[in-house]
Amino acid sequence: MFAGLQELGVANGEDLKETLTNCTEPLKAIEQFQTENGVLLPSLQSALPFLDLHGTPRLEFHQSVFDELREKLLERVSAIASEGKVEERYKKLEDLLEKSFSLVKMPSIQPVVMCVMKHLPKVPEKKLKLVMADKDLYKACAVEVKRQIWQDNQALFGDEVSPLLKQYILEKENTLFSSDLSVLHNFFSPSPKTRRQGEVVQKLTQMIGKNVKLYDMVLQFLRTLFLRTRNVHYCTLRAELLMSLHDLDISEICTVDPCHKFTWCLDACIREKFVDNKRARELQGFLDGVKKGQEQVLGDLSMILCDPFAINTLALSTIRHLQELVGQDTIPRESPDLLLLLRMLSLGQGAWDMIDSQVFREPKMEHELITKFLPMLMSFVVDDYTFNVDQKLPSEEKGPIPYPSTIPEAFTKFLQEHRIACEVGLYYILHITKQRNKNAFLRLLPALVETFSDLAFSDIFLHLLTGNLTLLADEFALEDFCTSLFDGFFLTACSRKENVHRHVLRLLLHLHHKVAPAKLELLQKALEPTKQSGESVKDLYNQLSEKLELRKPSPAQVAETPSMELTLPTVPTPASL
Repeated sequence: MFAGLQELGVANGEDLKETLTNCTEPLKAIEQFQTENGVLLPSLQSALPFLDLHGTPRLEFHQSVFDELREKLLERVSAIASEGKVEERYKKLEDLLEKSFSLVKMPSIQPVVMCVMKHLPKVPEKKLKLVMADKDLYKACAVEVKRQIWQDNQALFGDEVSPLLKQYILEKENTLFSSDLSVLHNFFSPSPKTRRQGEVVQKLTQMIGKNVKLYDMVLQFLRTLFLRTRNVHYCTLRAELLMSLHDLDISEICTVDPCHKFTWCLDACIREKFVDNKRARELQGFLDGVKKGQEQVLGDLSMILCDPFAINTLALSTIRHLQELVGQDTIPRESPDLLLLLRMLSLGQGAWDMIDSQVFREPKMEHELITKFLPMLMSFVVDDYTFNVDQKLPSEEKGPIPYPSTIPEAFTKFLQEHRIACEVGLYYILHITKQRNKNAFLRLLPALVETFSDLAFSDIFLHLLTGNLTLLADEFALEDFCTSLFDGFFLTACSRKENVHRHVLRLLLHLHHKVAPAKLELLQKALEPTKQSGESVKDLYNQLSEKLELRKPSPAQVAETPSMELTLPTVPTPASL
C-alpha cells in the first residue's frame, strides 16, 4: 500500500499478506508479526492484555500512540529549525527530509514531511518538482514551500494570483455601485490602513513573504493588466501591496523598491486627504531626486500617483489651494505648492501613456492650465462669494445682478480637451455640490455632457456626484432642477453607457420620494431597460419599480372621500311659556 515503508525497513500490509500466505499456523504468524512490529517497550507487553479486557481495540491504542508521537515529532522539527548554527540545523532537516520523503503520500506521515519542507529555506529541486507534479501534494504543502516553486514557475504563480486580482477589481466595482448613497461613507472613506486589511491584499502579502522575485512578478502582472484594461484599481493595489509589506516591516522588499519612501509619504497624505506643505516638500524631493539613467522609476511613480485615492487627495488639495489663493489675492503661477500638485496630477494621469510607450519622462505642464483655466475657476469662487454677500445685505442695499447663469466657452473647451483641467474641474463641481450650492451646480452642469475621455461619466465621478446630490434632496421636487440634471446630463449618456444607467437608478432608488410624480413617471419610462441591458440594470430597475408601486395609492384611497359635513339634527322649536 505504501512502498515507502519498505524502503525504511518497516513491514506493511503486503508483508503481512505474504507471511499469512506462506505460513502453516496463521495465529502464531500474526502474533509474531505483532511482536516484531508493535511498540517495542517491555513494560507495555503486560499492559496490552489489560486493555484487551476493557475492550479497547489494538488499532485504537496504536493510533493514539502514533498521533501523540507525531505531535512530538512536529514540535521537535520546529525546535530544530530554530536551534543551533544555521548550517547544522538545516543539515539535520535535510537529512530528515531525505529519510521521510518517501512517505509523503501517506496521510498520517505527510504533515511531518510538509513541516520539514516548510522550515527548509531551499528544498532540493528534485523534491520540489515531485510536489509540483502531484496536485494533492502541491495543495497540501505550506506557502513557504509554494514560494520556492512559484519563483521559478511564473505561469503557475500567475494561475494562483489571477483569481485574487479578479476578486479585487470586483470588490472595488461593487463598492462604486453600492446601494448606499452617502457623503460621509463613500468609496474614499476607508483609511489606507483599513483598506490594506482586505482579504486580497493580505493573501498576496502572505504569498509574497520576503521573496523579491515574487513581488516583482506581481508588479509585472499589475502593469500588464493596467495596460490591457486601463483599470486604475490595479494602481491602487500596487500601492496597497507595497504599504502592506511596509506595515510588516519586510525590509528585504521595501529597501529595494525605489517607490517605497514616496509611497509612504503619499500614503500619509491620503490618510489626511490633504497634502500639507511639509509633505509637499518631501514628495517634490523624491521627484526631483530621480537621477539620469534611473528614469524608469517614473513609470512606477506614475502608477502610484494614478491610484484613484492619490488622485482624489491631490484634486481635493488643489481645490483647497485655489480657495486659499482667492483669499490671498495670489495668482496660481505664484504658488509652488499648487504647481507641485498639478505636476503630480499630470504624472499620475499620464501613467498609462508612459508605461505603454516606455518613454519615461514627466509630461510637460500645459501653460494655459495655469494661466487661464485655474484663474477661471477662481473667478467662479469669486462669483459665489459676491452673490452670497449680496444675498445677506438688507433688501434696499442688494444689487440688481442675479447669479451668473452662463459659463465661459473656454471652460467647456478646457474640460473637453485637457485631461488635468477636466479632473480639477470635475472636483470643483463635486466641491460646490457638497456645499449645497445649487446655483453654481446648475451653471456648470451643461459643461459635463462632453468631457475629456468622458470623465464626467466615469464610475468614480458618478459615485461621488450621486452621493453629494443627496445633500440637495429637496431640490429634486423642482421641475427645472430635475430637467437640468436628468434630461440635460444623465439621460444624454444612459443609452450608450450602461454604468451611467446604473448610477441614475441608484440615485432614484434613494431619492424617488423627493421627485414630483409626473417627472418620476417620465423618468421611469426613459430608464426602462432594453434587451441589451445587463442583469444589474434590470435588477435595479425592478427594485425601483417595486418601490414606486408601493407608493401608489390603493384603490380604497382613490375612491371618493366621504363628505366631512355633519348634518345637524332638527330640533323642535320650544313652546312659548
